Amino acid sequence: MARSRKVTVSTDAEGHTAGWAETDLAPVSAPDPTAAAFFDVDNTMMQGASIYWFARGLASRNYVTTADLARFAWQQLRFRLLAREHAGDMSLAKEAALAFVAGWRVNDVEHLAEEIFDELMAPRIWAGTHQLAQRHLDAGQRVWLVSAAPVEIGRVIAARLGLTGAIGTVAEVVDGAYTGRLVGDLMHGPAKAEAVTQLAAVEGLDLTRCAAYSDSANDLPLLSAVGRAVAVNPDGTLLRQARQHGWEVRDFRTGRRAVKIAVPSTAAAGLVAGAVTAGLALQRRRRAG
Repeated sequence: MARSRKVTVSTDAEGHTAGWAETDLAPVSAPDPTAAAFFDVDNTMMQGASIYWFARGLASRNYVTTADLARFAWQQLRFRLLAREHAGDMSLAKEAALAFVAGWRVNDVEHLAEEIFDELMAPRIWAGTHQLAQRHLDAGQRVWLVSAAPVEIGRVIAARLGLTGAIGTVAEVVDGAYTGRLVGDLMHGPAKAEAVTQLAAVEGLDLTRCAAYSDSANDLPLLSAVGRAVAVNPDGTLLRQARQHGWEVRDFRTGRRAVKIAVPSTAAAGLVAGAVTAGLALQRRRRAG
């Protein structure tokens, strides 16, 4: 059965908003309707941050400059450190997260995301993680990506990987174009667990039969919300938690420690940095025009 490409938005009683975007794909085996798997993206499904690679693709197409991209990576790191120490700084992320796409057509962003995935993201997909996702599909279960990236970009990645769909940050759209504002909060931390719980209610999933995969301790609420938690390429805090709880650990990195892409894994940081740098670049382009 084909699945709709429509983005569905749902808000719970506390005002948290989740965007669910399905692909045109469905499990090839006999359906297992009450079980599903949820995969974080950055450093779980792929090396590095998806929003960073999206920005890299924009830079190669002259939407942003090389200097903007360098500032992008630095500001990601700075925001990641601040976010650890000052949780309230997430409000800054929410205010700035999607300012850089204000005025862009949704279809244009999806087309760029498809091109950039094939060019920059596909070679960085962890084959081992993709195989784990495929096992769920082969068992007739649905597989969703859960990312702080805009849900439309998440859907493109899911479609390219043959997955069911994506849960992501919702950008406000008016007349087919982004306004630069968010609807609800960033899909980050506890918001992921809340979104998965909402989706389970809508889709009739039994969370005790579901699995979740992540590299980051930021996703402990998500991992704790399902019956089977798997730490993939875990950071130190998540590895300790996984050992304490008896969770499965999968590490597809080479060497004693992960060979990190030269950008942090926190997608929220990428959203903020991308907003600042790409927004400045677009403003310069508009003035130059």
